[in-house]
Amino acid sequence: MKEKETSQQEQMLRGTAWLTISNFISRLLGAIYIIPWYIWMQPHAAEANGLFTMGYNIYAWFLLVSTAGIPVAIAKQVAKYNAKEEREHSFILVREFINLMLILGLVFAIGMYLGSPLFAEMSGVGKDLIPVMRSLSWAVLVFPVMSVIRGFFQGFNDLKPFAVSQIAEQVVRVIWMLVTAYLIMNLGSKNYVEAVTQSTFAAFIGMIASMLVLLYFLWQADMLAAILKKSSKKEKIDSKALLWDTLREAIPFIITGSAIQLFQIIDQMTFIKFMQDLTDYSKSELVIMFSYFSANPNKITMILIAVATSIGGVGIPLLTANYIKGDRPAVVKLIQDNLSMLMAFLIPATVGSILLAKPLYTVFYGEADSLALGLFIFAVSQTLLLGGYMVLSPMIQSLFQNRKAVLYFVYGFLLKVALQAPMIFLFQAYGPLLSTTVGLLVPIVLMYRHIQRVTKLRSNIILRRSLLALMLTGMMAVAVYLAQFLLGFVFHSQGRLLNLIYLTLVGGIGVVTYFYLGLLTRLLDKFLGARAESLRQKLHIP
Repeated sequence: MKEKETSQQEQMLRGTAWLTISNFISRLLGAIYIIPWYIWMQPHAAEANGLFTMGYNIYAWFLLVSTAGIPVAIAKQVAKYNAKEEREHSFILVREFINLMLILGLVFAIGMYLGSPLFAEMSGVGKDLIPVMRSLSWAVLVFPVMSVIRGFFQGFNDLKPFAVSQIAEQVVRVIWMLVTAYLIMNLGSKNYVEAVTQSTFAAFIGMIASMLVLLYFLWQADMLAAILKKSSKKEKIDSKALLWDTLREAIPFIITGSAIQLFQIIDQMTFIKFMQDLTDYSKSELVIMFSYFSANPNKITMILIAVATSIGGVGIPLLTANYIKGDRPAVVKLIQDNLSMLMAFLIPATVGSILLAKPLYTVFYGEADSLALGLFIFAVSQTLLLGGYMVLSPMIQSLFQNRKAVLYFVYGFLLKVALQAPMIFLFQAYGPLLSTTVGLLVPIVLMYRHIQRVTKLRSNIILRRSLLALMLTGMMAVAVYLAQFLLGFVFHSQGRLLNLIYLTLVGGIGVVTYFYLGLLTRLLDKFLGARAESLRQKLHIP
């Protein structure tokens, strides 16, 4: 039993490491590019970022619908068949889904292309948004098939291909974005809408690179031929039943997994229109305000959320396999480790981002006025809720509690819709953030309580580890404040470069402090596994 627990923990650590690294690098590239991009887009940088984000909100929703939660569902089904030693079922399943997703990709790409004028009008922006959305429809064509292959690897607990393909996708995408933005804004027409359109078209270019990487790994693992070749056992395996079984599992994933995208779309479809009725702000000013509370913080929060989804996603196949086998102690341990790792990362990361909000914002977007900074801090503080939802939602479904997951999501969604108008009326730009807070908090509490009932999970271990993470974060905050006080005598400039140096120094002190204390208290052992003891010896930590 002990060997099995160690093996599963090593699997989760290895998978978490690959996904965390790839997600972090991908999101970091997706955030760093904004620095030169934002500078080149001046004097229309805020509007350009608002258009970019509005296009991506609709695009992200189309990706979710077009894949119908398939990656996570396939990972879950492949893990189930492997646990039953029915590997042949996995190959047939993937082959059938590739055929299905080729059709779905085409249907939804055409749907997004033709529906772009309607979505642009509903967003309150108009014709400028149409070419942006249409350029993203090309990526919708490719993504469904790519997601099937990624889910297949995840089901085998082999996260390296997933991770490498994700990095390749983002590197190629960012290169295309920056090259085209520079050429258009400095050497070409200087039309910022045209530059934004090329920046969103980069998603398609990146996905082509990702697909090539995934196909290479399939070929290297001798699985490409097995997927493409007709199985001799097909007459013994009902492929249609496999397809339907997985689709049935996938539909709840799309409903619950679309929460953040749907909440952002609600903000996009309501904020500008409500504010035009309630205030005298111009459309341009409202797009800038939307950028302040949605587009600008999103670049930072998504880096943190990427790690949260890595932690949550890796455990799903293992949770499902143990649940099917009836190994409740292993299920409980995996849940405890998942949620503990989530809190050990998100608590210090969120608090650190808030403490360093001003230099962080300045590095990416230049000097912030009070509204921009206030909205940025509020949005970043929601990271804990976003991360919690992104982990608990797939977790409850990995325990085959799909109906409850959907029901709890519906409660949160209805609350978001009901509170949106009154919150905007009372708090203007802060309103959408407040309605999102309530809309996420309710399903988080309900999902966690239901997981407790199903698994007999006791919260004391998670609570102790979370409190420890909070205490260490408090000590980290003291170190950060002292560093800010001392460096305040040296750093007086508000420029991007000096703020970047300041951010690196102070942020580095915070990270080192938390890491040292985490090793000292053994909190980070769940992240590092056997390497934790080795690091303690090297650093002479008792």
